[in-house]
Amino acid sequence: MTSGYHRAVIDQRSVVLRPATSEDAPRIASLFTDEGYPAGPSDIVARLERFASAYSLVIVADHDGELLGFIALHVLPRFEHDDRIVRVLALVVDPGVRERGVGHLLMGEAERVGHEVGAAFVEVTAGHHRPDARHLYESLGYDAGVTSYLRKRL
Repeated sequence: MTSGYHRAVIDQRSVVLRPATSEDAPRIASLFTDEGYPAGPSDIVARLERFASAYSLVIVADHDGELLGFIALHVLPRFEHDDRIVRVLALVVDPGVRERGVGHLLMGEAERVGHEVGAAFVEVTAGHHRPDARHLYESLGYDAGVTSYLRKRL
């Protein structure tokens, strides 16, 4: 599938959320590369292998065999409380189907996983250079005012 997928044919009820497989690697790599994170299919296969645990998931949104997007998440125990958090590490939706509910479905899956594992919350990072992503998260009730994110490159 290429960017620019026909918006009118997307019916959320026909989108299947399922675990990513190595067969999805070329499409995931294409989506990720288009978002500015260059990756080839072999890179994605290796990342999927690293995510092969009970606490790491990569879920794809599949519409009649076409991969519309994906979400990668990790469940982390918290040390300061006796619970967990779900951390969204990546969320990418094909530009041709954005604002059609695919991102909402994928974030809903992250929240479902969070409920299932007794997580206190789901957290996600949205860079200032991605205002559309920030808008999506805020429209879903995510509070940008609670973050204090510091990072040091190694």
